[in-house]
Amino acid sequence: MSEEAKTLAEDTQEAEVVEEEGQGAEEQAAPPEPLPAEAPAAERLEEEATDVLEEQAEAELVKQVEPELAEQETEPEEAGEAVAEHEEEPAQQEGRYWYVIHSYSGYENKVKKNLDSRIESMGMLDYIFEVVVPTEDVVELRDGRRRTVEQRIFPGYILVDMILNDESWFVVRNTPGVTGFVGSGNEPTPLRQEEADSILRRMEEEAPKVKVSFSIGDVVRIVDGPFSDFMGTVDDLNLEKGKVRLLVSFFGRETPVELDFLQVETE
Repeated sequence: MSEEAKTLAEDTQEAEVVEEEGQGAEEQAAPPEPLPAEAPAAERLEEEATDVLEEQAEAELVKQVEPELAEQETEPEEAGEAVAEHEEEPAQQEGRYWYVIHSYSGYENKVKKNLDSRIESMGMLDYIFEVVVPTEDVVELRDGRRRTVEQRIFPGYILVDMILNDESWFVVRNTPGVTGFVGSGNEPTPLRQEEADSILRRMEEEAPKVKVSFSIGDVVRIVDGPFSDFMGTVDDLNLEKGKVRLLVSFFGRETPVELDFLQVETE
């Protein structure tokens, strides 16, 4: 074989080797074949099913936990309300009541001052808690004018909030101006709680009551208005509005007339 033919054969052989190596490299570098079309859909279905199951499990857990959380949130509020009610309504001390004592009429405030001083000086604050002269504001009508004055509800009587024992009884009974306790025989009788509450509420009323010197059935004179100088019989009193209804005689007939308290006066 000639030299040229030999060289040509070698070149051809090298070219074939290079081509085979190139094909192998291309096969190695080629991307993997895609999964069949059914594979992604199956994976999606599986993921969706898993999500649904997880949501259902979470919802079920929430249903079980919500009532417990609601009870936990409610209990502190209920406890707080119970504490508030307890604070608003303090327990009544055993043996503590309101008692009524006599005093000289017109000296009620002086007796209260003396008793308050003795309670403090003799260390009786744990047994005698409050001394009250029951009063209320009233509107008086004098000389055609209104004026508000303080009036004693029970002249000659004073209320004492206390625990009655030998010491407290001695302090109250020996206060100058006190003439005794209200009770049965020698035994002081406490007021019922509803009686004491009624008196205290009456003292706290904001609107003063109107005090008049006439009552139903009295004959009074009209001193103001178109019926001035007429006489009339009191038929009704409205203390809240300060009005009086009179029966006035006109031409032999009695006619009801409503007037202000300031428009009438007693003879």
